[in-house]
This record gives sequence, structure tokens and C-alpha cells, in this order.
Amino acid sequence: MLNDKTILVTGGTGSFGKKFIATVFEKYKPKEIIVYSRDELKQFEMRDDFPTDQYPIKYFIGDVRDKERLYRVTHGVDIVIHAAALKQVPTAEFNPFETVKTNILGAQNIIEATLENDVKKVVALSTDKACNPINLYGATKLASDKMFSAANHWQGSHHTAFSVVRYGNVMGSRGSVIPFFLKRKEEGVIPITDERMTRFWITLEQAVNFVLDCLKRMHGGELFVPKIPSMNIVDLAKAIAPEAKLDIIGIRPGEKIHEVMVSTDDALNTVEFSSYFVIQPSQPWWDNVKYIKNYGGNKVKAGFKYSSDLNDQWLSLDDLKNILNEFK
Repeated sequence: MLNDKTILVTGGTGSFGKKFIATVFEKYKPKEIIVYSRDELKQFEMRDDFPTDQYPIKYFIGDVRDKERLYRVTHGVDIVIHAAALKQVPTAEFNPFETVKTNILGAQNIIEATLENDVKKVVALSTDKACNPINLYGATKLASDKMFSAANHWQGSHHTAFSVVRYGNVMGSRGSVIPFFLKRKEEGVIPITDERMTRFWITLEQAVNFVLDCLKRMHGGELFVPKIPSMNIVDLAKAIAPEAKLDIIGIRPGEKIHEVMVSTDDALNTVEFSSYFVIQPSQPWWDNVKYIKNYGGNKVKAGFKYSSDLNDQWLSLDDLKNILNEFK
């Protein structure tokens, strides 16, 4: 699938980008991988793992806000994985238009540049926070998701397929709760926002493999959601620091008690497969009946919701302890 292909990864020095690139080099023989990101230090450090004299890789400094730079860097590219975003909820709330410029205007720049250069496939990474968003980060990612879906319709004479992948929290990624809890473990106190809180969890490896699978199965317009387990935040704290005191500090602005990846409104257009869901575009150009006929799956029942508290897969305390061994 990716052999002899030129692949551009925006946000390529992030947790997902580095794991995705490592996996591609393990499984395929790409013609070239282009890392596109803003941080020269992270690119410098990444060269230690993937030096240009040993791997077919190029490092480009650039921002998704820069349309002209994107036009140039997407020339000759076959596949784009769009992982660049401003992702921290408090940062987005304090810097709203900066978040809009990266997550929404940046998405528009990706769409226009890839269309202009006839890129074959584009997969944009989304977040559970884009489903019924209550914070600015989620709202900008919802707008981005809708833009990538609509781009399949208004591209004119171009033939680029755009799809979106939505998943929950990635275990151990930068800025996630596991490194934070591990740090606070030494102080003997773990801050908990709400004892009822549940979250979807996916490993970095699972996230990368799911994106690779979606690259194979995508046709353009789909929003893919993996079936992944849930966990309770108190169980995670106990797995990390069983002797520590739990300090209930209250829910933060823009935070949910439970996460949702398929809402009851999404259910009207959602098809269930054995290991994932597909939310189809609610657009006249998309044929829901034809999609199921051609590719299988079952339409979910009216009122269905894929929520972290209603999940049928759960990580137990022992499961979490086993997973956490990877971070020691």
C-alpha cells in the first residue's frame, strides 16, 4: 500500500508522527517520507532516530498556517497524514483565535494544497472532543472534520480522497495524564477532577495501525472510529500510585465527565463493523444504502451512543497495571 509512495506527515515530530513513521519504515518501503513541523529542535532530535543518510526522509520546517509553504511541500506527494494541531484544551481556551488559525484555517490550507497537487489520499486525525464539543479545541476539530468531509464533493476536476480518523486518549503521549500522574506519584498526592470520570484509551501502536488500516479501506468522506476500551480515572490513579492520596479538585473548564465518539445524532449515519464504526457524511452526494451494500457493516440502532461510560470493553485495575509497566 505504501511501497514506493511519497508520504507527508504534518506534525511529524509529535508522538503519533514519530510512531507512524517508524511503523511505516518497518512494514513498507516508501519512496520518501516528509516530516513537516514547526520545531527545529524536535526535528534535530528526530534525525538521531531517522538520519537522512540511512532513511528516505526529508525534514521541512513549516506551519500549516502557511499556505504557500504547503503548496510547495505537497508537490509530488501521494499521501498526507494530517496530525498537526493545537491540542491542549486550556491553551485553546486562552488563545482562541490562534487555535482557529491552526486547526481550522490550517485544515483549509491542507485541503487546498493537496487538491492543487492532486495528492491521492488525505487522512486527518481528529479527537473524541470533536463529538458534541464543549470546548474550543473540540469545536475547531469538529469544523475541521466537516471541512475534510466536504472537500470530497467540491474538489472539481481533482481526485483527492479525504477521510478522518477519530479516537480517544493515547496512552503515554505528550501532555497525557499518565506522565502527569507518574510525576505526582513522588509527591504522594494524585489530583483527580471527578471520581466518576471515564475515558477511552488507545495505545500509540494501536492508533498508528488503525490509521494504516483506514488508509486501505477509505474511499473519501468517511469518519472512522475504532472500538477501544474504557477506563475509570480513579482506577488509573490507583494503578500508578496505590499508596497515594487522591485529591478531588473538581472538573476543569471545557472538560467532560465521560467522552463520546459517536453521538446519538451521529448514529443516524453510523455503520458498525467488527472492530470500528464509520460515520458517513450527511450529504446528498453520499449514498448510505449503497455504502452498506458494497462494503458491509450494519446500521446502528436509533439512539445509539458510543460513550466511554457505556462501553462494553473496560480496562480493569490489573489491565492498567500491566499496561503501565511499559512506562517504567
